[in-house]
Amino acid sequence: MQKVNKNVVLAVLSLTSLVFLLFQLYYYKFYLSQKNGAVFSKARGSQSGQDSTRWHVVRKFLGLISSHNIPVYLIDPLILGLVDKDIEQIRSSSDGPSPECKYFCAPRDFTTFALLDKAWKHEVGLFRTAEKMGFQWLKVLNKDPRLDGMDDLSGTEIPLHYIFKLASHAIHLVVFYERSGNFLWHGPLRLKQHMDRKFVPFRKLHFGRYPGAYEKQCNVIPYSKDVDLGIFIRDYKADIIPAFQKAGLPLKHKFGKVEDSLELSFQGDDDVKLDIFFFYEEDDYIWNGGTQAKSGKKFKYLFPKFTLCWTEFVGLKVHVPCETLQYVEANYGPDWKVPVKTWDWKNSPSNVQYNGVWPVDEWDEVIQIY
Repeated sequence: MQKVNKNVVLAVLSLTSLVFLLFQLYYYKFYLSQKNGAVFSKARGSQSGQDSTRWHVVRKFLGLISSHNIPVYLIDPLILGLVDKDIEQIRSSSDGPSPECKYFCAPRDFTTFALLDKAWKHEVGLFRTAEKMGFQWLKVLNKDPRLDGMDDLSGTEIPLHYIFKLASHAIHLVVFYERSGNFLWHGPLRLKQHMDRKFVPFRKLHFGRYPGAYEKQCNVIPYSKDVDLGIFIRDYKADIIPAFQKAGLPLKHKFGKVEDSLELSFQGDDDVKLDIFFFYEEDDYIWNGGTQAKSGKKFKYLFPKFTLCWTEFVGLKVHVPCETLQYVEANYGPDWKVPVKTWDWKNSPSNVQYNGVWPVDEWDEVIQIY
């Protein structure tokens, strides 16, 4: 996959955010004030006081960071989604700008922006100015994953999120860090137990598509003795087995074949096993196979179609299903959060189906144990 230069991505984000914000400010100053003589009270359909408060807080926050020359990027998924829906109408409209506050006044408790860590270093001055402007603020810290495992540095904390609150609306500011793999990283938003939840108006305490606690350990599970990886069969290469063996991971078993239910298992250190399951794409779903060695029985695990997104896990840049919740629920059911003491790979998964038996004359090919 071709790498995207992060400087180009940041430049595009900066330009898009700047144009959009200038458009909102221009509309407010030159259109609403002339037509209605007031900010929002006499507008078409009349915005509520709560709506005008949201826009007021956003404008005040932008004035705050502008006074300190801090570049921020609009990354709020709700607002960007609204803009995306109207983008063609905005481009082709000859009636001037859309109704005031249409985007920033969308009903919600917070608006999300982002900044690069290296873009500012004088947060004390910003906080003082914020307090003078009436903002309350909160800084969320957590351990720097880049220093994990370094005895003298592993406890070092870095800022991950800032929250600025004024009246009944909050600004959520996400801090992005550059990584050596030419990508950007941000940490999850996890609030401490004693935190005043009234100050932070998040209905779900996370930043991202889904709650950040899918991996309860937030790390490699220490008591697990196997690691499962998935690869689309279209990405299979014949040299995968010698490559793993050369890396010190001998092949433990090979089940199935490239055309059907391929599965590889490699032996790691400390009795840890690395299993690679290959995914096959159909018109309406994706599946991987499983084979019972003693009987030759085949099993099939069905998943809704999914796409891949980048994430960082224990310092590695890896692919995960973008539709994380759907993927987890397909395999473990809607009660996936409830611990299961006994797990049978042939019967326990919610998406498992019996898929016949391998012909006996094929066993030497499809059931290889080393």
